[in-house]
Amino acid sequence: MSDADGAVILAGGLGTRLRPVVESAPKALAKVGGRPFLEYLLAQLRANGFNRALICAGFMADAIERHLGDGRRWGIELEYSVESEPRGTAGALKLAAPKLAGDRWLLMNGDSLFDIPLQELVDAHARRPSLVTIGLARVADAQRYGHVTLAPDGLIAAFAEKTDTHVPGLINSGLYIIERPLLELIPADRPVSLEREVIPGLVGRDVRGQPFDGYFIDIGVPEDYDRAQRDVEAFDRLAAFIPPD
Repeated sequence: MSDADGAVILAGGLGTRLRPVVESAPKALAKVGGRPFLEYLLAQLRANGFNRALICAGFMADAIERHLGDGRRWGIELEYSVESEPRGTAGALKLAAPKLAGDRWLLMNGDSLFDIPLQELVDAHARRPSLVTIGLARVADAQRYGHVTLAPDGLIAAFAEKTDTHVPGLINSGLYIIERPLLELIPADRPVSLEREVIPGLVGRDVRGQPFDGYFIDIGVPEDYDRAQRDVEAFDRLAAFIPPD
C-alpha cells in the first residue's frame, strides 16, 4: 500500500452498550454472520493491499490476540499494543506510538466497517495533506452520529451534535489517515478521546474530509448489531477474503 505505513485498529472499547447481546467477548470479536467482526476488517485491509497492522486492545485483549495471533493466516503481520486501563481512542494511539513505524497510517475503529477502496482515501490525503483526513460516509440518517460540514476546499468546517431530527448527511466513518505529528497533540497522562478532544481542535485548519458512497455499519449498539446480521451481501463480499477455518 503506497503512501501509508500500515494500519492501526482501535479495538480497546468496553462495549457496554452491546452487553445485552454480546456477553462473553470484546466488542471487536462480536460475531456477524458467524465470524468475529475483526476478521472482516482484516479482510478489508488484505483486499486493499495492506500487509501490516497494529491492534490497540484493552478489554479482553488476550481473547483478541489469542484469536488473531500473528496474523499469518490473513497474510497480515499483526502486532499489539495493550492498555492496562481505558485510555480513550487517542490515549490508546499515544500508548502505541513506540510501536508505530513510518510517518502516516490508516486508522480504523474496531467496531465499524466502511467498505470503500482504501487507496482512494490514501490518495485523497496525499493530494491535500493535513494532520488528519477522515473518510466521510454519506448516510440516509445522520441522527445517531451527528453530521459533518465540509468547506469547499475539503477542510472540515464543523462537527454537528447528534439531534432528534432524521436527516441525511455526511458522518465520520471511523476511517482516518493520520500523520505522526498528530501524536504530539495527545496528552500522555490521562484518557483522551480522538473524536471529542483532539480532532475538534483541528477544525477549519488541519483536518480534511473525503466523502464516499459505500456500505457503512457501526455495531456499537444492539439495533445496528442486529442490522449487521441481516446485511448478508455486504459481509459475504469481504468473507471471500477470509481464509477457511
